[in-house]
Amino acid sequence: MRTPGDSDDVIVVGGGVIGLTTAVVLAEAANGRRVTVWSRDPAAETTSAVAGGLWWPYRVEPVDEAGGWALRALRALSRLAERPRETGVRMAEGVRAGVALEELGSWSAEVPGLRPARAGELPPGVAHGLRARVPLVDMGVHLRYLRRRLEAAGGSVVVRAVDSLETAAEHAPLVVNCTGLGARELVPDPEVYPVQGQLVIVENPGVEEWFVAADGAAAETVYALPQPYGLVLGGTAREGVWETAPDPAVAEAIVARCARIHPALATARVVGHRVGLRPCRSRVRLEAEELPGGRRCVHNYGHGGAGLTVAWGCAREAARLARDATRRGDGG
Repeated sequence: MRTPGDSDDVIVVGGGVIGLTTAVVLAEAANGRRVTVWSRDPAAETTSAVAGGLWWPYRVEPVDEAGGWALRALRALSRLAERPRETGVRMAEGVRAGVALEELGSWSAEVPGLRPARAGELPPGVAHGLRARVPLVDMGVHLRYLRRRLEAAGGSVVVRAVDSLETAAEHAPLVVNCTGLGARELVPDPEVYPVQGQLVIVENPGVEEWFVAADGAAAETVYALPQPYGLVLGGTAREGVWETAPDPAVAEAIVARCARIHPALATARVVGHRVGLRPCRSRVRLEAEELPGGRRCVHNYGHGGAGLTVAWGCAREAARLARDATRRGDGG
């Protein structure tokens, strides 16, 4: 009996939202090629599973390219929002505080309905912001959807640690590296570093719209994201911090900041804590290279705080690079 990953055509290393989305795109356009995801951790234990799930370009470079990837993802997620129970994606109204349209990249001009918020649409103490209707994703449901979609296209997922890209290349002529923070050791790429994010989940006292106030350079953020499992409160953005255990003092401060926006949160019952490490880099690495021995590799990592936001756009670009790399490998 064949063991998954022993004789595949494409191995995608990394089972978070970037890896699974990339694998789906590759498998659905594979023309019979077999696509297998090798993931050190089950999807539920990846950084993607911890994410708040709001579509918005955040801590991702380069800005112009990331904006293009984000718009492609916006279109894909908007279609998935037609089936929210199945995909985990829904369109949600909310406010991005403290920013004006002219401060955003050119991508903002193509976001339907994005506009300055009127005074009556802002919480007390918030001077200005933007009003938007964008995808808000239940990441647990979405990751399971991506796996089902991959399997429906003939792909598979194997929980398997990888000690080198060359090891993966022993099992397939094409490797796609979607390892996020793991790329720091696997490639190795010292440019990859963590930006720690801590959040708190509370029982929702009736908050129906999302709210975000997040300076791209600040170590503390404020956001409230209504999800089916509770209200997600954040957060932190601590560069270079590897700790994944929740800090009770930080959690208390997060709730206090959010309670200034929604006072009822001061007494909301806490139902969970999460910590994730965003895989940041000076710029996303999305390129192809030849591995020792002649096998091909496409890198797709370093998406910072915008993995969900750019996943479909980067997956399409990674698939294009994979096609080109395969043609070169065939002598085309």
